[in-house]
Amino acid sequence: MRLKELESSLQDVAVFDKPKFKLEQYCTSPHLAARMLFTAHSNYDDIESKTVADFGCGCGILSYNLALDIDSSALCIAQKNCSNYDVDVDFVLTDLTLDPLRRWTDNVDTIVMNPPFGTKNNKGIDMIFLKKALEIATTSVYSLHKSSTREYILKKAQAWNVECEVLAELKFDVPMMYKFHKKKSVDINVDFLRFEKKE
Repeated sequence: MRLKELESSLQDVAVFDKPKFKLEQYCTSPHLAARMLFTAHSNYDDIESKTVADFGCGCGILSYNLALDIDSSALCIAQKNCSNYDVDVDFVLTDLTLDPLRRWTDNVDTIVMNPPFGTKNNKGIDMIFLKKALEIATTSVYSLHKSSTREYILKKAQAWNVECEVLAELKFDVPMMYKFHKKKSVDINVDFLRFEKKE
C-alpha cells in the first residue's frame, strides 16, 4: 500500500469521546501514524511477517498484532477500530509502568508507539515506556518524543547500548481537547525515532 493510501484509510479511525488528561490521551494523527508504519515497513522491513506491539495503544491507530493500554475504554475503541480494518490484534489491559512484561520477552520483534510525553504530569513516563520497549523488542522500537528531549534521549540510548536514529522531525497537532487548552490547536515538534539494539 502506498503512503497516501495508508494515510487516507486511517482517516476513519475512531478517536476518544472523553480523553483522560491524567493519561495524556492525545491521538496520533493519521498523517503521523501512516508515516511511522510506512517507514517501519518500507525502509526497514520491520512490520510484515513480524510480531508488532503498540505500547499505550490508545485508539489503536498504530496497532498491528499486540496492543497494550492501561485504560479499558481506550482498548474498547481500539478493538472496534481494528475489527473495522480486519486486523487481528491481541488487546491487553495492563499498567506498563508496573508490568514486567516477561511473557512477551523474545516474542515481540518490533514496537511502534506514541508514549505519553510526561510533561504535565507523570514526569519521565516516556522514558519508562521506552526502556520497557527496548527490553522486550528483539529487533527495533519506533517512537515519538518531543524534539526538545532529543539530546537527553540520545544520551540515554548510548547508556543503554542501543542505536538511536532520528528519522524525522514532525509536527504533532494537539487540538483543543481539555479545559485548560486556550488555542484551537497547537503544533508540537516531535522526533520520530528508531532504536535498535547493538550487536
